[in-house]
Amino acid sequence: MTPAGHEESKDFLNALIASFLGWTLDAFDFFVLVFAVPTIAEEFHVDLPEIAKTIAVTLAFRPVGAFIFGLLADRYGRRLPLMLDLVFYSVVEVLSGLAPDYKTFLILRALFGIGMGGEWGVGASLAMEKVPPKWRGVLSGILQEGYAVGYLLAACCYFFVFPKWGWRPMFFIGGLPALLALFVRFKVKESAVWERTRPPNWSGVGRAIVSQWKLFLYLSCLMMMMNFASHGTQDMYPTFLKLERGFSPRQVAVIVVIYNIGALVGGILFGLYSDRFGRRRGMATAFLLATVMIPLWAYAQNTPLLVLGAFLMQFMVQGAWGVIPAHITELSPDSVRGFLPGLAYQCGVLLASSVPYTVAVFSKTLNYSTAMALTALTVFLLGIAVILLGPEKKGVPFGS
Repeated sequence: MTPAGHEESKDFLNALIASFLGWTLDAFDFFVLVFAVPTIAEEFHVDLPEIAKTIAVTLAFRPVGAFIFGLLADRYGRRLPLMLDLVFYSVVEVLSGLAPDYKTFLILRALFGIGMGGEWGVGASLAMEKVPPKWRGVLSGILQEGYAVGYLLAACCYFFVFPKWGWRPMFFIGGLPALLALFVRFKVKESAVWERTRPPNWSGVGRAIVSQWKLFLYLSCLMMMMNFASHGTQDMYPTFLKLERGFSPRQVAVIVVIYNIGALVGGILFGLYSDRFGRRRGMATAFLLATVMIPLWAYAQNTPLLVLGAFLMQFMVQGAWGVIPAHITELSPDSVRGFLPGLAYQCGVLLASSVPYTVAVFSKTLNYSTAMALTALTVFLLGIAVILLGPEKKGVPFGS
């Protein structure tokens, strides 16, 4: 390998590592709340749907972060907005662990949503603009499964920290992403694609954004279905395991670790599959197989089968998600790649943000098994239709 080729490889690996770890720690900070829902509800003297509402609020405020940091990324580059965002959401996460009451906690989770919403779009555009086009699918899967790794780390934290010290120290650990900003500062170069195609001023950014309104609407619809699938199968699952199936906190943590290993493997393998057979086919296949897993995932009568169902469900759901960073950055023009994928992603989150609360409410009249199963079946079938009706630009060159 020539010195220039070595430097180029080192550059895209550093960008991929930074984006992966940013998304990992972002997801960790989000999912520590998912594990602690019953305990926080008890401490703040509110019912479970109220704490589930804080999850929905976090999801609902993510478009604000995508809007702010996405604009900054297209105007001033990918690195600086990413560093600012990492520090911001780390500070808010620590403050969440210090919240004295439910109202304060709710406000802080809204602010955390802003930080969480800003990270993905900026990090994904930085990484995907640097990686070789022929590897975009598999590296997209690795990048996206930072989310699964963050969930897995949150489960480990719940296993080791929660039984001894309770829920608040888990949020203090969430301050670690601030250190990642130093890695970005000293090890990650600015995107060469952005430098070649950067808009000359703010009006240039605005015109580029407005010209892509049809694509934005489609991507928002796609990401709504993706987030319905993800949050509909993940967010209330630990609560289901604890309250309906009677597992202890440590047993819940072990099961979550197992199904997030499935998510990690699924994201990478379906990303690789999409490099060979196409982005839409990879995602639709994953959702179709996830539909088949619903009975095992929600209704298995013994623990081994239930764990197997959870593993396979997240293998498929996060398998579909593994294709997303490559797919939606390829669909987005160079001039708005920092803004458009991230905002569409987070608007999809906003449109799907009610799903944890909805599952919690319906579980009161049905049960968690049936509420989750009906939700999953609906979103998988609709998701397949939205995926197949959309465009695809697999392997398109960036910055040309």
